[in-house]
Amino acid sequence: MLIEIFTDYIRNKKDLREYVEVRKTINERGEFNDASLIKVQENLERLKKENPEIYAKMYEVLEEVFRRDQGNNIEYSLDFAREILKMFQKQSLESIYEEYAAVLEHKYQTVN
Repeated sequence: MLIEIFTDYIRNKKDLREYVEVRKTINERGEFNDASLIKVQENLERLKKENPEIYAKMYEVLEEVFRRDQGNNIEYSLDFAREILKMFQKQSLESIYEEYAAVLEHKYQTVN
């Protein structure tokens, strides 16, 4: 249940600070601690403000991953959040996007 709620928050661009509060009412363990979730939200907000193109591209990849549904769909939103956590550290935003987008050529590749 928790992963479905998390996925809803990620895919629908809802504020993860609200998710932090919601998950406190659910007796399941999440992948991220509260501080990491808040950092994901802050990075998303900063990315949207400072580089809306990369922000949009990250979500395009996420939606394409869901559309293809070639792997373990529990991981899709978690993978996205992990990549967002990397933002604004040492790697460039473009390189993080390219690393994330490469998943379409490998892990979630459509079989012809």
